[in-house]
Amino acid sequence: MAPVSEKEAAVATESAKTVATSSNKDQKKKNEEEELNEEDQQLKNELEMLVERLMSSQTELYKPALDSLKTFIRESTSSMTAVPKPLKFLRPFYPSLIQLDQSWKDKELLMQLYDVLSVLGMTYSEEDGEEYVRVCLKYRLKSHIDDTMSEWGHEYLRHLSLEIGDEYEAGLDAGEPKDKLVQLSSIIAPYFLKHNAEAEAVDLLLEIEEVEKLSKYVDKNTYKRVCSYMVACVPLLAPPDDLAFLNTAFTIYLENNRLTEALTLAIRLGDESLVKSVFESTNDVSVQKQLGFILGKQNYGFSVENEEVQQCINNNHMHRYFQYLVTELNLLAPKVPEDIYKSHLETSFYASSSKLESAKQNLAAAFVNGFLNAGYSDEKLISKEKWVYKTKDEGMLSTVASLGLVNLWNVENGLQSLDQFQYNENTKLRAGAVLGMGISTNGVHDDVESTYYLLEEFVHNRERDDELIVTYAITGLGIAYAGSENENVLNLLTPIVSDSNYTLEIQSLAALSLGHTFVGTCNGEITDTILQSLLDKDPTQLASKWIRFMCLGLGLLYMGKYDQVDDVLETIDAIEHPISKSLKVLIKICSYAGTGNVLQIQELLQMCTTKPTDSSEDDEDDEDDEDDNDFYEMEAAADAEVDAELDNDGGVMETDNQDNVEIADMPVDIENNAIEGGSDPTVKPSIEKGEAKIEDSKTETVSSEEASDAKKEDDLAEDDLYQGFAVLGLALICMGEEIGQEMSIRHFEHLMHYGKAIIKRAVPLAMGLVSASNPQMNVFETLSRYSHDQDMEVAYNAIFGMGLVGAGTNNARLAQLLRQLASYYINDQNGLFVSRISQGLIHLGKGTLTVSPFSIDKQILSKVSLAGLLTVCIALLDPKAFILDQNSNLLYYLTPAIRPRMLVTVDENLEPIKVNVRVGQAVDTVGAAGKPKTITGWVTHSTPVLLGFGERAELETDEYLAYASSMEGVVILKKNPDYVSYE
Repeated sequence: MAPVSEKEAAVATESAKTVATSSNKDQKKKNEEEELNEEDQQLKNELEMLVERLMSSQTELYKPALDSLKTFIRESTSSMTAVPKPLKFLRPFYPSLIQLDQSWKDKELLMQLYDVLSVLGMTYSEEDGEEYVRVCLKYRLKSHIDDTMSEWGHEYLRHLSLEIGDEYEAGLDAGEPKDKLVQLSSIIAPYFLKHNAEAEAVDLLLEIEEVEKLSKYVDKNTYKRVCSYMVACVPLLAPPDDLAFLNTAFTIYLENNRLTEALTLAIRLGDESLVKSVFESTNDVSVQKQLGFILGKQNYGFSVENEEVQQCINNNHMHRYFQYLVTELNLLAPKVPEDIYKSHLETSFYASSSKLESAKQNLAAAFVNGFLNAGYSDEKLISKEKWVYKTKDEGMLSTVASLGLVNLWNVENGLQSLDQFQYNENTKLRAGAVLGMGISTNGVHDDVESTYYLLEEFVHNRERDDELIVTYAITGLGIAYAGSENENVLNLLTPIVSDSNYTLEIQSLAALSLGHTFVGTCNGEITDTILQSLLDKDPTQLASKWIRFMCLGLGLLYMGKYDQVDDVLETIDAIEHPISKSLKVLIKICSYAGTGNVLQIQELLQMCTTKPTDSSEDDEDDEDDEDDNDFYEMEAAADAEVDAELDNDGGVMETDNQDNVEIADMPVDIENNAIEGGSDPTVKPSIEKGEAKIEDSKTETVSSEEASDAKKEDDLAEDDLYQGFAVLGLALICMGEEIGQEMSIRHFEHLMHYGKAIIKRAVPLAMGLVSASNPQMNVFETLSRYSHDQDMEVAYNAIFGMGLVGAGTNNARLAQLLRQLASYYINDQNGLFVSRISQGLIHLGKGTLTVSPFSIDKQILSKVSLAGLLTVCIALLDPKAFILDQNSNLLYYLTPAIRPRMLVTVDENLEPIKVNVRVGQAVDTVGAAGKPKTITGWVTHSTPVLLGFGERAELETDEYLAYASSMEGVVILKKNPDYVSYE
């Protein structure tokens, strides 16, 4: 026998001590359990005696014994802070009691026995053996299913409801009937509702797919808590349960005459028949007006007979109330861009050169002037100083159109101020005036439809010189009638989408305008027209940069309608071009916008990570001194990987990078490019800022081989476009749910590290989209870091993302960061342009406006606002091709997202009145006991007031009653007849 080492002996000794200690503890615990006090010992003896009587052959003792057992158990199960002692003492006898089932013949006694067995079954689970799985429910189903179950207490019914859910799921797999489970639930759910357990009642009915029955069980005391819980659960549910919850909550609100809450859910469901049912359920004109203001805030196209109510829906009062707000806040005096540039604070060495004028910076000033004075109908820059002639090309168009933004919601003044440019000889000025008309009337409609008939004339003007005017008349219609479902616009623009006599740009923008006008309607006629137009296009046309807007127009039609996209996705498969993949992604992300759907998020993340791996890309930042061979190696590896990806339909292929790559080993097209390009002294490889570029410095003619390579690069860029859409899709889907928003920020940071160029370009836009007008420190500090990226397009998008995050907030920290960026990019025309645009957005409407798509306590995600934000972000996926080129006017698609962040209180005649309100951070009170405060850290103001992101207002006193459930926007008040003043 081998000798034992000292170390092994020590380990053995320690192990023996541990075992001994553990044994002593177990024995001590056992002794403590056995040492019962007199009262407990007496209870145990009595219970054992009752069990013995049930086991005996004297049948006359059975009923008294069962009654006594039930009494003991009922008296002890009123609280479950600890296991009730009768259940604890009876547990060892449970197997014996189960055996009585076979020997007893009296049905009534058996029923009582099953009652006891069901309650005792709470102490058993599947861990005790398969025969004890859901034993509590098993014996309840054998016993009485009636109101007597509630005698066993709340905890028993909770346990029962848990087992019902498990049994229902198991029964579905086995194909068993569910009638008894539904019957049982119909008794438990009302009990929960009466005992302040609304959440448990909802969860139980969800488990057995009977949520629709809730409306039968709720009453005036419980419906509010039930509905608020159901609405809060919607982002966490998978289809179709989410729609079932919304429909049920809508029914409950409507039955209890809570019309504004019901309308909110009808808008979320996007069902016009539900909206109509809300209006038809009341004859009170004041209530209908309040409902009209809610619809108007969403730019919802809806018609009613009452003219006064229709004016509320058509936003005809918007300009008047906004002017009232800014007058009370003393903001009427117009500002100029220099008021927010604050050039004297710029610290750059080159700061003095910022005063040198350039057409691009004058254009930026026009945009800033428009954003700064949006909705005020007054400005001091463009109209008085003829600023338009200080710009050139398309910049003149955007400068004139900015007057439309200044006169936002003011139809009369807007058309009048732009009238002077309609008859100008310069086509670009006329086109700008046409676009400005559409911008100024965004969301504001009337019976005359003056904007439509004005722009219709320009659309029909098809002379070659006026093609530009046709383009922007179409864009103006899309902005003016966003969300209105206007049939005239449909009849006017649909033929243009399919008419090949128009340019591809006009066709695409017509499809985009139709998408904005009919956002979220699933319009079949427009869908068929756009799909047919795409099918008719040849591969060269499908590779155009404009085709993405035709795809977006189709996607917007299905905004929020994920349950209706299957047929469209199948049709898209017929398009044999890489754009079909991008189109599918675009339609999916639009249809799931705001749902927080986890499966879709996972699918999009997979698209973003499906990419060829190239270690040379990871190391390029550290290898600035690479020689020309390394450049060719990187180009060859990238093209080989992309070819493999195309062949394998998006599969991942890993390539081995070698230190030296011979020219002969490269793909043919790369080899030709290298050899022939190398023989031309005017074409040379160069590495600039870590990116490989081929510069043609002098020659104007391009050889056929180079043209072929350029075409291939375009195709590949178009093929990668779906990944950019996928990143934006993450923001669209996550924004509907708070935890999802926080998680998405982390995902974006990972994508920024490992993603392709198109993904990196999209990340700042997605971060801006998910936090629009919500300047969180972690978000804009991250974007500030990205604004110095080596890829200039990423930097530009990060700067714009900062503007989007702080839009309309006057955030001082963001304003300072953007001033520093303006100094940093003082010699980069594009960087300075984007910095100025973001500065304008920060001070949108002098801090009175917002671009956040959320309203009504963040319950409604406006499809119209989201469509506008998404359009601008998609244009910025390739900033140098659109916004920074000759299409800066696409920024005006932000207009449908702009709305006042105000609370204006009016009387029943719609005249403004002043009342005191408390404004504070909103508190989530869903499921909270009692009547908790709905806001915290409040400050008392007199209306009108501005509401920040996440803030909520409530009336200070009961002197007035509000018709609206949520105090934001325009709220109609009425005098409280029961109010008593204590002054």
